[in-house]
Amino acid sequence: MINMENIIEWWAFIVAGLEITIKLSLVSACLGVVLGLVSAFLSKKKFIGVFIRGYIDLFRGTPVYFQLYFCHYAVPILFGIQSLNPAVTAVLVFGLNSGAYLSEIMRAGLEGIDKGQEEAAKALGVSQKDITKDILIPQAIRNVLPALVNEFITLTKETSVVSAIGLNDMMKRYTFVVADTYSPLEPLLIIGVAYYVLNKILSFGGKQLERKLSYD
Repeated sequence: MINMENIIEWWAFIVAGLEITIKLSLVSACLGVVLGLVSAFLSKKKFIGVFIRGYIDLFRGTPVYFQLYFCHYAVPILFGIQSLNPAVTAVLVFGLNSGAYLSEIMRAGLEGIDKGQEEAAKALGVSQKDITKDILIPQAIRNVLPALVNEFITLTKETSVVSAIGLNDMMKRYTFVVADTYSPLEPLLIIGVAYYVLNKILSFGGKQLERKLSYD
């Protein structure tokens, strides 16, 4: 049976962990978009493209849970440095992971741009830097906006593993509540509803933004 008293007593404490999820997802998503764009532009280069493709294969070929543990526990040992701040570890891992997936999405967005636009801009004397900044990147992002929104939603769900390295998100708070109440059901229901509502809001916001841009 569901104990409503436990839900009433603990829901605010658990949902407060959403702040970490949202902040981490936003920062990681911004880093991922930048890395995705850079990777999309550089992956075809002869020399540096080898390293870019290696980075993409590595982060797409291993679980994010492994990446989180490896970065937080193994990297300091390998390089003889102090342990990384858990928040820094999480941003780096999720940013790099997101960037690896977004690189292919961004590449598709860039390839969807009419080549004639770039050629016309060059004929008018526009520099490659300005072409990239003002023509290619805005259109590429617009072309793949639905995929970007989906990636961000996926990112908010994937961050639920950060409790493994000590960040006080909802899943970490869940362990505190269970240790106090010995009842795992109610806090899990709270977390499930919170994630569901958050991602429904993000999905709705993404559709509204996509609709607005489609009319511009």
